[in-house]
Amino acid sequence: MTTSTTALETRDIKPRIGTEIRADKATLLSGEHAGRIRELLEQRGVLVFPQIGFTDDEQIAFTETLGTFAPEHAGEKLYKVSLDTEVNKQADYLKGSLYWHIDGTMNEVPILASLLQSVALGNPEEGDTEFCNTYAAYDDLSDEDKAEIEGLRVMHSAWNTMFYYDPEPSAKALRRMMAIGDRELPLVWTHQSGRKSLVLGATARHIVDADGPIDFRKSAELLVRLRDWATQPDFTYRHKWTVGDLVIWDNTGTMHRATPYDPTSGRLLQRTKLEGEEPFA
Repeated sequence: MTTSTTALETRDIKPRIGTEIRADKATLLSGEHAGRIRELLEQRGVLVFPQIGFTDDEQIAFTETLGTFAPEHAGEKLYKVSLDTEVNKQADYLKGSLYWHIDGTMNEVPILASLLQSVALGNPEEGDTEFCNTYAAYDDLSDEDKAEIEGLRVMHSAWNTMFYYDPEPSAKALRRMMAIGDRELPLVWTHQSGRKSLVLGATARHIVDADGPIDFRKSAELLVRLRDWATQPDFTYRHKWTVGDLVIWDNTGTMHRATPYDPTSGRLLQRTKLEGEEPFA
């Protein structure tokens, strides 16, 4: 379906996820369509602005039209997404971004959305970004599956992601990641809107069993089964970057991951964020 309003053209990329938006910079920076963009973000999960090519200041300004700007921990407004330690001193932490995750599972209120723009590609055959719609994944579960997972809670740990990319981390590296903490979250997030989404990803360690000892085998099987369900083709979109592309995703209703790429390839994206507006519930 393709629809248009004054200076704003939209095209759904896939039936269950992703919408492409075309508009000139001035229109986007004016905030004229900010309400519509926010609506589409919640409805579609991922919004793509092909080759919009914002400057640093423009990306920050556009982010501010959509909600409350969320600076990085050190206060900077732009975050360089790169696995090259010469570009990003926290590159080791980003190794977990190659696996399905939600940003901010260690926070009481996760960020609402991320805005990611391509600055340099490196090898164009590497480093795509994949997204899945966790609202749609929940909606399409059978009634039996919904009943099975209703009320379940999951322990999330940042350090759990280490074992995806480093099966034998040093004790020092593990303690450093463990210092980030753990957080118990609902498996099904009931949003203020009434919609429900799945809370999964590489930080999800095990189901919390309040009635007795944890059955780790059943816990692992359920979490992997739900991840496989949520990341099937009907619910996913894979973005192949072109320099200047900007992609926004609803962090509260999607998971995402980067596909592998050479850290020295020159691939560089830059991120801005919107403050979260509701806690996990």
